[in-house]
Amino acid sequence: MRAIYKPTGRAREYAEWAVNLYSSCTHGCLYCYAPQVLHMDRAAFHAECIERPDILQKLRHDARILQGTITDPVLLCFTCDAYQPGEHATRAALSILREFDIPFTVLTKGVYANRDFDLYGPRDSFGVTLTLINRGDLDTWEPHAASAMRRIWLLREAHARGIRTWVSFEPVIDPAQTLRLIDATHEFVDVAQKFVDHYKVGKLNYHPLAKTIDWAKFLRDVTAELDGYGADYYIKRDLAEAAA
Repeated sequence: MRAIYKPTGRAREYAEWAVNLYSSCTHGCLYCYAPQVLHMDRAAFHAECIERPDILQKLRHDARILQGTITDPVLLCFTCDAYQPGEHATRAALSILREFDIPFTVLTKGVYANRDFDLYGPRDSFGVTLTLINRGDLDTWEPHAASAMRRIWLLREAHARGIRTWVSFEPVIDPAQTLRLIDATHEFVDVAQKFVDHYKVGKLNYHPLAKTIDWAKFLRDVTAELDGYGADYYIKRDLAEAAA
């Protein structure tokens, strides 16, 4: 089984290439779809960080073969988080991609992703998932992930280092909090000095709460908010279709 693969379906809107370093994730997010995709018991999936068998060897093999052919960044990760508690292969994986000059992008809810900012090159980018700004809500929905303010701080540090930054607003659990998070990514500096280069906006899937949200209103509100800041953004197809 290859380490670097081409995602399909919804995931393709995020990246043309990806690698999943772990077969579990200890962030414990209530909305996580990965256990179902991987046919794993949810409690077992969130219990401990498990490195995929021989993942670094497979990644090096794939990187050697694909060297010079990949122009779009490889995303880490879709079915896990590269910076979940207990991870132990992420820096080595990024180093392999750097060694073979394969661009990468990271999407995380982790606390200490800045540990590896020294590995980023001009074609790489760093992203965080932002869902909720209220700490109590975060503790319920994402019990072992970084706080929203910590993730925003990581964006600021990455941008200060010259790393391209992006935010994923998916899932959207509370539209009002999503709008507050957009403000929070601008409130520290002037708009002309914004530290988020791109936003991707989706919706909540695979959860009963999704049926209670007015997606048409949310789409109007979020585009107005982002347009007001002159932000660069992408609306995912799921949201566009739900709002139609």
